[in-house]
Amino acid sequence: MENITLYFRSGPSDKVYQASILPRDTGYLVHFAYGRRGSTLSTGSKTPEPVEYPIAKDIYDRLVREKLSKGYMPGTDAAITTPPDSPGQHSGIQCQLLNPINEQQLDQFLFNPDYWMQEKLDGRRMLIRKDGDQITGINRLGFPTAVPDGIASNAAKYPRSFLLDGEAVGDTFHAFDLLTIGPEDMRPLAFSVRYLRMRDMLNAFDHPNIREVRVFFTPQTAGWFQQYKNEGKEGVVFKHKDAPYTPGRPNSGGSQLKYKFHETASFIVTKVNDKRSVSLILFEGDKVRPAGNVTIPPNHDVPVPGTVVECRYLYAFKESGSIYQPVYLGARADIRAAECITAQLKYKAEVTQVAA
Repeated sequence: MENITLYFRSGPSDKVYQASILPRDTGYLVHFAYGRRGSTLSTGSKTPEPVEYPIAKDIYDRLVREKLSKGYMPGTDAAITTPPDSPGQHSGIQCQLLNPINEQQLDQFLFNPDYWMQEKLDGRRMLIRKDGDQITGINRLGFPTAVPDGIASNAAKYPRSFLLDGEAVGDTFHAFDLLTIGPEDMRPLAFSVRYLRMRDMLNAFDHPNIREVRVFFTPQTAGWFQQYKNEGKEGVVFKHKDAPYTPGRPNSGGSQLKYKFHETASFIVTKVNDKRSVSLILFEGDKVRPAGNVTIPPNHDVPVPGTVVECRYLYAFKESGSIYQPVYLGARADIRAAECITAQLKYKAEVTQVAA
């Protein structure tokens, strides 16, 4: 394998780009990975099918020269993130998606002994499947996705097959649920059973790049909730201890729910404006609603129209639908455009006029 890791740093911009030549069947593939330093990298391939080595080498060299001409510099080699073999072929596995709760609903979960709480990580949703010696990542839509090398090598150490659900943050996988282990399907079982089996599994081998997401229950829940909030974490998830793992998202409610400390939503980019700004839209039924603009920071590439992106914001204005104080978080290839709806938004509270 031939590979290189390049870095670009200028002001707040801090990017990583990797290129590699990998043997496949009777030929070679040229892969690339990119993203912000410390994030889980996005991946792709310059060669859909294996090619002869001289052709692969020429593609690889031109790719490296292009990045060097843009200011990237070689640096310390990092673990190579390799794209999956068949990214367009659905895995047949769908992850469980959670509905949000608001502040008025919070107490019924914080002080309920039937609900266990876990930290909500600010990363990329991923399932890790080990089938024999093969390690596969699966995104929230059910399609194969790249697994950082450190996570994959850790997962390979466990002697049995498994399917773990979690969140990838950089080169670390934060595991919060166990779906299968060996021939056993754990999904119909209670969350408490799945979690304890996952903990036993993770205690059985060395895995510095795979971490268990701890659970808390009353009377610990409220204290840890406040600590996570004070530390500026993403949020928390409440899971009924007897709930099975149910693929998809319930139409409303559900036995496993999320509470965010910061408001975030997914939008569709409709236009690129001046000064690294893009216009955003959302769907409301069969109508398209403008949602304002957001500035793209220097450490992100400007997304093209049609891209689904995630933004943090303070609140939205009911009349215009625009979001206030938006912060761009990045593109989301694992979220469908149909999920970008106005129902995601939290609107500014209306002031009630009191008669004199």
